[in-house]
Amino acid sequence: MTPTLDHHPKLGDNEKGDVQHIEQEKVQQTILQDAIAAEEAEAAMGLRESLRTYRWAVIWSIAISLVIVMDGYDTGLLSQVTGLTPYRQKYGHYSGNPKTGYQLSPAWQTALTESSVIGNFFGIFISSWFQDRYGYRRTIQIFLVLITGLIFIVFYAPTVEVLFVGMFLCGLPWGAFSSSAVAYASEVTPIHLRGYLTTYINLCWVAGQFIASGVLVSVSSRTDEWAFKIPFAVQWVWPIPLFILATLAPESPFYLVRAGRLEDAERSVARLAKRGAKTQPEQIVAMMVRVTNLEKEHQSGTSYFDCFRGTDLRRTEIVCIAWACQILSGTQFANQPTYFFQQAGFNTANSFNLGLGVKALAFIGTCGSWVTMTFFGRRTIFLWGLGTMTLLLLLVGAVAFPAANSQSAAWGQAALIFAWVFVYDFTTGPLAYAIVGEVSSTRLRAKSVGLARNVYNITKIVAGLLATYQINPTAWNWKGKAGFFWAGSAGLAFVWAYFRLPETKGRSFRELDILFERRVPSRKFKETVIQETDEH
Repeated sequence: MTPTLDHHPKLGDNEKGDVQHIEQEKVQQTILQDAIAAEEAEAAMGLRESLRTYRWAVIWSIAISLVIVMDGYDTGLLSQVTGLTPYRQKYGHYSGNPKTGYQLSPAWQTALTESSVIGNFFGIFISSWFQDRYGYRRTIQIFLVLITGLIFIVFYAPTVEVLFVGMFLCGLPWGAFSSSAVAYASEVTPIHLRGYLTTYINLCWVAGQFIASGVLVSVSSRTDEWAFKIPFAVQWVWPIPLFILATLAPESPFYLVRAGRLEDAERSVARLAKRGAKTQPEQIVAMMVRVTNLEKEHQSGTSYFDCFRGTDLRRTEIVCIAWACQILSGTQFANQPTYFFQQAGFNTANSFNLGLGVKALAFIGTCGSWVTMTFFGRRTIFLWGLGTMTLLLLLVGAVAFPAANSQSAAWGQAALIFAWVFVYDFTTGPLAYAIVGEVSSTRLRAKSVGLARNVYNITKIVAGLLATYQINPTAWNWKGKAGFFWAGSAGLAFVWAYFRLPETKGRSFRELDILFERRVPSRKFKETVIQETDEH
């Protein structure tokens, strides 16, 4: 056995200190060499080899991201369940007009639509503590157990007040899922797969909305309370299988490195990546250690306050506004179409069928975004998306005038909504997830992703309030003319993205750290060269 430095018989205290220093330098040099080798191998892999090597990382990322299906289902359900007459009869009041029949007051309609979003807000802050302490897997498991019990409140809600409380409480775990899935996907996948697996989260969200639309179509002809109780009960389908998947999945190796559990991190990497000449678990962990140590040099801590210090302030701005751009582009108006179609003059059956078609188109658009992202990156497609959606919203507003008296014009308005949804899910919608997952620093990821999602939630609450009053016939009754308002909002988002959004495609987390530390302008991220040996 090699004697330890503390018990070496021939070394004095000073000599032992010198030898220890030399040994530490050797260890650091070995870590650096392994880290550089791992980063070079990862960058050289390409898409196909990355898929072969990180096949299990893809599978587990896909599995964990399925929790977002629950969030998407909830969002799709709450945005469209108002279109069911039995729901409005149970929780609303007779408007006094035979044409509009039973309606929820604008205040309660807004409150119910946004109740889970408010819950999301608090759930994200609570879950960030769990993520830092217990990791992503345990956080997801804890909140899956919680959501199973909370659904009972929604299902049996006798009054609109109880329904509001139930949806608010359900929002707590949905907030935990929304932040955990993005962070997990960005940390377990390599450079060439990171964008696809983070945007896949948007696909899960769309899938949840599509399922909600399908369920609502199937019950839209019912005249009893089961018309809305069945959609609420469907939420019990998800927790048990998702809990099993979370139990079987490996923890994020980046989380384990941050926790100082390097051996556990190596075991996690061994489960995520195929062992081979180019991918040794100890080298990959060394790369993660290097990134973590680099960030420690520039970050004084890992609290929420640190997200607003130094260069992390810029990163926080980007992830927060990039996610808010999903709402600013008009999604509360154009991406929740069933109730809008009803107020535009379509009957209940056609409204729900059109809503189902919109969600199917969103699914296709998200899959198509993987192609454009491969060739054009993030920034270009994000900008094109915002610009195109601005134009489409202007057209929706313009067509609203003839649509008031013409069914043909109303169908034209519906076609524009379809086009907007396709563009959204082809560009800005899914790419926001990739940007949030890549721009946030690894040490502050749980908190910066949480902050970004809460900025999204706050923006969504305000936008939901405005959209409800704009469309509700007992409030402002703007109908399609609201397109003008959201065109202005999308235009402002385009201006911000042009000046502030960087290109992150193909960049390792170390390279992104250095680019932000050097304060490289956003429009020059793509052309700036970072060497493998650069530390600053």
